[in-house]
Amino acid sequence: MSSVQVYTWGACPFCIRAKDLLSRKGIAFEEVNLDGKDDELQQLRTKTGQRTVPQIFIDGKLIGGFSDLAALDSKGELDRLAGR
Repeated sequence: MSSVQVYTWGACPFCIRAKDLLSRKGIAFEEVNLDGKDDELQQLRTKTGQRTVPQIFIDGKLIGGFSDLAALDSKGELDRLAGR
């Protein structure tokens, strides 16, 4: 099974949707909550070039945010990427 990390903020509706989608599909993930962690947030922004969350990585590769995750699922590619 692949390693999945989801970088989030606690009150972010798209973060909640991403975690819900992964959970419903039975895909295990590690949540990295960035609330109050300005240094880690800045590192993520530098690494991805993105200013929003969630930012989702599968096996260390950025796949994007919730819309990207949902698009992969609708194409039937999420299961493959997640090693299922």
